[in-house]
Parts: sequence; structure tokens; C-alpha cells
Amino acid sequence: MQTQLDELGAWQLEHEAKIILTKLGIEDFQAKVGILSGGQRKRVALARALIQPADLLILDEPTNHIDDASIMWLESYLQKRKGALFMVTHDRYFLDRVVNRIFELDGGNLYRYPGNYSTFLETKLAREADERATEDKRQNFLRNEIEWIKRGPKARGTKQKARTERYYKILEANSGASTEALNVSTASSRLGKTVIELSDVTKGYGEHEQPVFRDFSYIVLRDDRIGIVGPNGSGKSTLLRLFAGQLKPDSGTVVTGSTVKVGYFSQEHEEMNGAKRVIEYIREEAEYVETADGQTITAAQMLERFLFPGSAQWTPIAKLSGGEKRRLALLRTLMSAPNVLLLDEPTNDLDITTLSVLESYLDDFPGAVIVVSHDRYFLDRVVDKVFAFEGGGVISQHLGNFSEYMAERPVQLEATSASKPTAAAGGVLNKGTADENEQTSVVSASKRAATPKFTFKEQREYEGIDERVAGAEQSLRDVTREMQQLGIDYGRLQTLYAEQQRLEIELNELLERWTYLNEIAEQMEQGRRPSS
Repeated sequence: MQTQLDELGAWQLEHEAKIILTKLGIEDFQAKVGILSGGQRKRVALARALIQPADLLILDEPTNHIDDASIMWLESYLQKRKGALFMVTHDRYFLDRVVNRIFELDGGNLYRYPGNYSTFLETKLAREADERATEDKRQNFLRNEIEWIKRGPKARGTKQKARTERYYKILEANSGASTEALNVSTASSRLGKTVIELSDVTKGYGEHEQPVFRDFSYIVLRDDRIGIVGPNGSGKSTLLRLFAGQLKPDSGTVVTGSTVKVGYFSQEHEEMNGAKRVIEYIREEAEYVETADGQTITAAQMLERFLFPGSAQWTPIAKLSGGEKRRLALLRTLMSAPNVLLLDEPTNDLDITTLSVLESYLDDFPGAVIVVSHDRYFLDRVVDKVFAFEGGGVISQHLGNFSEYMAERPVQLEATSASKPTAAAGGVLNKGTADENEQTSVVSASKRAATPKFTFKEQREYEGIDERVAGAEQSLRDVTREMQQLGIDYGRLQTLYAEQQRLEIELNELLERWTYLNEIAEQMEQGRRPSS
């Protein structure tokens, strides 16, 4: 009996492991780990960590190397998982939806914040405002003490000596105040009318394999901000390399304007000479760059703005961390003064501060930006068009950022499903499908025939729903404002955070109810109108 139970447990464990591997994009369960790509090996390691029963799960950048669908599944999985979770991640939406406490390392200090990423930003802002006020008081004290010391009183007793010692102690103390926001100027060369034009482009690998995309056409505009999304292995990087001119299409044409200067940032780690110093590596690309407003920025100044202070610029590259090397390679790409930026997974291994610098840089970049990324926050922040790999060689185009694309996607899937033919292979009608469609049509017709009406309770609710929504929105604003003004009273912040979460849930429920009631009211109004 024990043997049977053991076998049953092993079967259940294997079943769960296959589910997790599939959700993370690994479908060949018999493949040797040694032949997998680096990204695939990391996904297998993540699956191994998730499948093991544990009271504490520790994850280091779990969303790197997995696609959007896998990240959303992982979010849901971790939200339901029992036990503690401790992770390092730069994925800001992931932080917002999974964690309830954040630790921040800043300037050699560890700060603790209750709540998710949105609450962390509000609390951090309050903390830094307090630190700036403290620093202002410190500066005022030092000015007064300098004046006192310069006057040089003749009789210096014990009190004067203690006062002098206190002055030097404060003078030598390091300020905890944060640095001001970085002003990152953009550098690029002039871009002509023609940028990059793809016409009926098809690309595949292998003679008998289906193309990764077919008959794709697009004319890149000078101010385009395009995000390319899709499952791992769907062909996103292949499309980006076609834009860059690194690959030739199997059919169709790619035309690149004569003034185009491409800056291509690959997701693969660039080989660097570890003996070179940071500033030497950047100066190999350019000693200085001209900004859009005509200013000249030296390599040292650009390094400073991308978080390499003067003391770090003469560090050998071999001593840099993986994230610092990635940041350095990104800066070298920008120092080439491109007017078209092609970025392949630029957020991998970059910290949130660097991401903010990059996002600010791209805000002012006077050229086209095309980016492959699984970082949903970055896509929402940067792009206003989405190219989505939908499978079967199809790339769909959407206006808006990533969240807007995801919001309209269920509607598109429903429309696609409705347009599918009911005939099976060989032209034989699938009877079961036809019967289901007929039943659905009858139900839909009966629904259309009956004009909906409010119940007495719904009528009363409809009359007051606008006022209730407005009240909930005001309560949420009041709580958020108090959190911003509170400072670092973490006990009160924890209480306010719980109240904020409760109000957000209440407001979402009210908005759903508001939508439902207004739809009924609109249908009732249409039912009263005379038919034309």
C-alpha cells in the first residue's frame, strides 16, 4: 500500500512539474538540459524552485527570459501560493501585484516599506522629502557654525571646544539626501523622410518549416514608438534584425533610408575586454556627442548621467556586475548617436533606477524606437504601437500601449472564434458544432426579443450609483493624499495601505455595477425608440 501511495505522489509531482514547465514555455520534457539555451535553462531552474514544497521561496529576477503569458501565469501562481516569498526583481507591475512589503537598498542603507510598488513610490517620496528637510537644517547649522568659527572668540572654554567638535562631526557626516533627478539629454543624427519600409516580408528557418511571419508590411515613421510582443521563440528578435538589416527576408523587400543610422542593442551579452576601463570603452565609440538642442556632452558626462560617477569611470570592466555591464553596453549604443533605436529586451538585468533613466532618455529621443520586451511597465511607459505575434505567421498591429492591446485582445479573440467555419476537414459539417451554433442563435434571438427592464431594487440602485462611485473615488483620493503627506510613520502607513486596498476593491466593484446598470438603461432606451 505504501508503494502505491509513493507512486501516486510521484505521479502527482510529475503532473504538476509538467504543468509548470508548460506554463513557462518548456514543452519538450525529454530534452537534455545541457542542450537548452540559456533562457530555457533559467526557466527550468525556476520550475524546479516552484515545484519543491517550501515555507520560504526565494526568487532572483524570476520574470527575466519568460514571455508575457508566462509572467501573468506566474503572478497568479504566486498570489495563490501559501508560504513566504522573498525575491529580487525590477518588474514593476510584478511588484505591484504580488508583494506586500518592499526592502530598498539605497546609499548603503536598507529601508523597509509596507505595501506594493505603488505604495513604495509614495512612501519613498515622503522619506526623501524628510531627508531633504533634514539636510537643509544641517546646512543652516553648518553656515552658522562657520560664521562662529571665523569670528574666532578669544576665550574658548569647555563649551566652545564641544561646539567646535560638534561642528567638525557634522561637517564630516555623509548626507543621506538622495540625488536630484538626472537630466539626460538625447543625442542623435538627423533623420530624413524615408526611415525603414517593409513590404510583404516573409521570413522562416528551414526548408519545410512554417515561416515565423509572412506577408508583413509596415512603413516606420520618424517618431514611431513600437513594442513587439509575443511568446518566446515566435520570431520577435528575427523581425527586429530585419529592421536592423542584419537578416534578409525570404521574400518581400526591406528599404532603409540613406540618412538612417541604426543603434541596435541585443539581448545577448556583448563580449567586453575586462582589462579596459569603463571610460575607455565608451570613448572607443565617441569622445563626445551633440544633443538635439546643440549642446556637447562628453563621454564622462554621459557616464555620469547613466549612473557611473567619476570614481567608477576608471574601474576595469572585469570588476563590474552583470547589470552594470549591460548598462554600459546600452550607453555605448546611445553614444553612437543613432536616429533609429532597436532594443531587444533592454530591461533584462537593469535596475529600476537605470530603467527610469532609459525611459526619460527615450521620452526625448528625436527618432524612431522599436523595442522587443516582456516588461509590461516599460512597454506601457514607452510605446504607443504594438506588433503582436499571434501565431501561424501572423503579426497584428495595434494602436496604444501594451495594456490597451491586452484590453482589446479578448474582443479580437472572440471575433476570430465567431468567424471560424463550422465545416470540418474534407467539407463534412461538424454536427455537434452546428447544433451548438443553432442553440446559441436561438438564445441570442430570444435575448434580443426581450427588452431588459430594471427591477425595483435595480432602479433605486441606478439612481444612486453615480453618487456612490464619486464618494468612493473621493475617499480613495483622501487616503492617498494622507499617505503622501504622512512621512515615515510606518504604523499609520500600514493602516492606510490596508484602507487603500479595501477602497480600491470597493471602487472596482462599484464601477462594474455601474457598467452593468448603465448597459441595461441604454438597452431600455433603445427599446423605447421607434424602429426606422
